[in-house]
Amino acid sequence: MHSCLRSNPSCPAGFIHYWRGGAFNWGSPVHGGDSLLRCRRGGRLLFRLVAFGLMGAGCFALLQSATGRFLSHDLWYLGMDAVQLCGIRQGRVAGFMFHDRASFGGALIAIGVLYLWLEQFPLRAGEAWAWWTFLLSGLSGFGSFLAYLGYGYLDSWHGLATLALLPLYIGGLAMTQGSIPFSPKPEFRFNSPSQVWWRTQLGRGRGLLLSTGLGHVAGGITVLLIGMTRVFVPQDLRYMGLEASDLIAISRRLVPLIAHDRAGFGGAGATCGLLLFRCVWFGRPSRSLWRAVTLAGSAGFLTAIGVHPLIGYTEFSHLAPAYLGALLFSVGIILCRGPMCHDPCRSMNRANCNARTRGFSLPPGEKAGVRASVPLTFPSADTAPRSCDALYF
Repeated sequence: MHSCLRSNPSCPAGFIHYWRGGAFNWGSPVHGGDSLLRCRRGGRLLFRLVAFGLMGAGCFALLQSATGRFLSHDLWYLGMDAVQLCGIRQGRVAGFMFHDRASFGGALIAIGVLYLWLEQFPLRAGEAWAWWTFLLSGLSGFGSFLAYLGYGYLDSWHGLATLALLPLYIGGLAMTQGSIPFSPKPEFRFNSPSQVWWRTQLGRGRGLLLSTGLGHVAGGITVLLIGMTRVFVPQDLRYMGLEASDLIAISRRLVPLIAHDRAGFGGAGATCGLLLFRCVWFGRPSRSLWRAVTLAGSAGFLTAIGVHPLIGYTEFSHLAPAYLGALLFSVGIILCRGPMCHDPCRSMNRANCNARTRGFSLPPGEKAGVRASVPLTFPSADTAPRSCDALYF
């Protein structure tokens, strides 16, 4: 590792986790052999395809909303054409549907961005928490598709997209599981940069981002449950100028179709919040993490908030949670930018950082930010890496 840092200028002082020929974690190399490495690469490729598929679906939803076009099977289900649907309440019902779909598209793009970062960095490094994050977020995202049982409308295109991505996702989990060191149960510890992490600039920024993630989870679950039950909140009905009974009188299938859009956005929002929380909680502070979180959050908030003034839905009580989340996220990103992008050594105890950049690692029992109480372990010469394949930077 030391020779790698000296001979390879592309390896800055930072967090190096994975090398050709094996994975090195906390001072103990885990040799998987060529077959395990090929299996891990294949699994990562499947996750990458899932990420691109989600981002493509999100862009399609945004394009559809921006052009004001409806899917043919939606119109067939309603038994009316686009002109009839857009004519209801001067287009406000159609605008309401597009605002849910645009928000859903932004959430899918955010999930895809975080999936790409997870696949490219922590999963490539053999960090078990990344695998558990893929598992938990997949259960949340794919599981929310079953919400159609609550509103009675099965979107055939949504179903086909789910069936196309689900085998890739399951294959990625299966192919990467064997090459990652697992504990009997998933770890849930905070990689705090110091014992008083909340007093540092980075700690305060991470705290705000964690709060944003929790808010996304809570908000997404709330929207999902509303979509499965009552469908509308009072602000929605005031915007459309109709009651739920009026919509049912227009078409008994209109409310289930709107409920499908609501529940889909809620499930995607909750999944995005879960990903954000776990990436910030477990991920090592780095420039790549900051960029991924910034891009994902920008995609989510800009679409969810920006679509409202475009359709004239600007009631403050409806948008207040989104405004608060965007404020917390923006301040958190600003606070984290300096420590994570310019000087990663400030994000952790100086001794720990120096040890890692010299090829040392803390023993498994030691916590980040706490001075080691036993001698640091040094990798033997026959296990030392020749080059850096992947790293946080």
